[in-house]
Amino acid sequence: MKYVITIGRQFGCGAHEIATKLSKKLNIPYYDKEIIKRASKDSGFDEKLFSFYDEKPTRSFLYNISTEGMMAFTPTPQTLEEQILQYQFNTIKKVSEEGSCIIVGRCAEYVLRDNPSLISVYLHADEKFRLSRVINQYGYSEKNALKEMKSIDKKRARFHNFYSDKNWGEAATYNLCIDVSVLGIDKTAELIEQYVNARQK
Repeated sequence: MKYVITIGRQFGCGAHEIATKLSKKLNIPYYDKEIIKRASKDSGFDEKLFSFYDEKPTRSFLYNISTEGMMAFTPTPQTLEEQILQYQFNTIKKVSEEGSCIIVGRCAEYVLRDNPSLISVYLHADEKFRLSRVINQYGYSEKNALKEMKSIDKKRARFHNFYSDKNWGEAATYNLCIDVSVLGIDKTAELIEQYVNARQK
């Protein structure tokens, strides 16, 4: 059975490590920054442009609401931002069509909302757990760690909520929400694997 796992996450909760472990457990590819690289290659645009607009809501991105209440992009994007984001979202759809995979962030669970193989996950953790990882794993100073955490989470929430009709981090938006600070990295990966296996049955 084919399945596409999307992972929304708070900054510092270990999503990259969890997705990497899950990828090995399930023997399926994992996409994060790879979405940017592939969208850049497909579009011909410099990868730096995709990195610049990555998970950032843009003021000029135009969309309308279809009769089903879903987002519909303008058929001919008029700005660079529109084109960059359209290529990124198209890339998410392409990799999901190629087989089972894991996609982290970038509003993927909404982009793939009509995919019957979708399994959407949201990872969060308490402040102490995340601060420890941001300082020790990512190299931020104690002085800047909390500020950076809040800034990145705010950016991710704004990006998601700009393009989706559901709220980032809200339980009803996802199939499965997990507090990583309770289970830890390894057990969280195991729980997602168990959920995937249960869904297949």
